[in-house]
Amino acid sequence: MPLRIWPAGSLNAPLNNGKMDYPAQNKTRPPQRTSVYLLIGQDAFAKETQLNKIKKELLLPQLADFNLDTLYASEVALKDIQERIKSIPLKSAKRLVVIKDAQRLDGPSRDFLLALAKNPPAALTLVLDFEQYDFKDRFVREISPRSMVLRFKETVEPDAFTLNRQIELKKTDAALRILNQLLKNGEPAERILGGLRYAWEKQDNQGVASRKKLKLLLNCDLEIKTGKLKPAYALEKLVISLCAFT
Repeated sequence: MPLRIWPAGSLNAPLNNGKMDYPAQNKTRPPQRTSVYLLIGQDAFAKETQLNKIKKELLLPQLADFNLDTLYASEVALKDIQERIKSIPLKSAKRLVVIKDAQRLDGPSRDFLLALAKNPPAALTLVLDFEQYDFKDRFVREISPRSMVLRFKETVEPDAFTLNRQIELKKTDAALRILNQLLKNGEPAERILGGLRYAWEKQDNQGVASRKKLKLLLNCDLEIKTGKLKPAYALEKLVISLCAFT
């Protein structure tokens, strides 16, 4: 079950672990039926459960296979999407097109779907399945006001700023776990070091302490570039030193 269903334009509303409900102003009646759904999150079971509810509401069981297309964004181009969307329903009022991993849609496909969302065909229901909400993604920001947005649990990917916060709190174990996750995700050592340095610059810290931290970072960079230490070991050493720094 999704955490909460938000009507169009409510993407930034907080998540809640209770049953689905609507904001207070809409409690007396559900939102109007929409032609575009955004499923955002990484709870695959809950998302599939919600998708099955949409299928059951829109499609006759005996004709579901003829009126449902499931596409994977990384495997299709614009012409494939257009072809499925222009298909005519078979003995049904609706066709359902589901696009999985929608965060991987290419530019032309995104532009086409944005235009479609402004005036969707009456016979079409479109479901876009995203693993995560990226506030920097223009496509998500622009299509969400024209969609029913359903948010599910999602894992926040760590970055250098997350790592720096744990270092500042002197939580060595947590900082090392985040560092390990960054390395598992394929984050290069130089980007981790650059992110830490940028975080410090954003804090506008000056003085002796700041210079000592920068020296530790530069030493780590040198140990990696000269091959004195493997990147993972050098970064672990840096994190432990920074957490112990006073």
